[in-house]
Amino acid sequence: MEMKLAENIRALRKGRSLTQEQLSEVLGVTPGAVYKWEAKLSVPDIELILQMADFFDTSVDVLLGYRMKDNHLDATVKRMQECRRSKDRAGLDEAEKALKKYPHSFKIVNECATVYRVFFIETNDKKLGRRALELMEKSLALLPQNTDPEISEQTVCGKMAEVYLCLGETEKGIELYKKHNAGGLFNEKIGSILADGDRPEDAAPYLSEAMANLLAVLIGVVSGYVNYYGSRGDQASAEAILQWGIGPLFGLRKDGKPNFFDKVNSAFLAAKALTQLLQGREDDARESLRKARETAEFFDASPSYDESDIRFIERIEGASVHDDIGASAMDAVENVVKQGNNEKLSALWKEVREENK
Repeated sequence: MEMKLAENIRALRKGRSLTQEQLSEVLGVTPGAVYKWEAKLSVPDIELILQMADFFDTSVDVLLGYRMKDNHLDATVKRMQECRRSKDRAGLDEAEKALKKYPHSFKIVNECATVYRVFFIETNDKKLGRRALELMEKSLALLPQNTDPEISEQTVCGKMAEVYLCLGETEKGIELYKKHNAGGLFNEKIGSILADGDRPEDAAPYLSEAMANLLAVLIGVVSGYVNYYGSRGDQASAEAILQWGIGPLFGLRKDGKPNFFDKVNSAFLAAKALTQLLQGREDDARESLRKARETAEFFDASPSYDESDIRFIERIEGASVHDDIGASAMDAVENVVKQGNNEKLSALWKEVREENK
């Protein structure tokens, strides 16, 4: 519960235009006593509180400013989350109280573990780290209660690994990451730790897979944003995200050889031409289509779907590259032009295709 007695005495006194001395005379106390109440240095006894409530024509509850804290489970979780955001260490006390009241609730135990983990990382107080690990272990036993799709055994163990690393227990952290690395979720973390350790040569496979996954995500995100901005008629933003994606992909050529991302860039350049045309910039669209044609021809002359032909990526065991954008890079450009359903784009592409014939 919370009380605002000091603030209310001051407000009610001023509301009656009384000085501290005048109120003290009414109550039969010293002016210093009233000062201490309002300064939160002391609290009046119950009889004086009753006298003040009567004098100010209010209830004791109103005078006290009594407000019962909502201690229901979800409200408790929300308070702890707010403490985390505001870096208020009162969240640690809140967590221990919550654990006593809801010791078998996954939602509570998981949030309490998060509170301890966050404050441990910020302060490097090892006691907080050990408590975080203890609570995360407990949350794993309660995991069947979980309804949040973003939380799983894999994610909880990943956070445990992070704590072990911060505690200086590197081997425990790496082993947890490896054990729960489904889908390569922790490749980047494992690779980074190994590269900075005694066996940097072991890092390459993990970093290569992490890079491959990152590039796949980049392509998906750029494509998604193009569709999103296109649906809103925001062609300038669609062009900008395409240009942002095209740059890094061109930087992945190794020894001047083509790789799969040249094929992707061929399609991206054609899509960029459409956004430029829809903004009334025909000359820019023509140049983008020329670049798309040149890139497609470069790839199709010696097509490579081998991941080891991509800069920064070494051979990944069992990996293979597949796409649905076209049998060749030129087909990919043709498909983008066709799907654009724009007569000017089709005519411009035909013109660009015939320039070198």
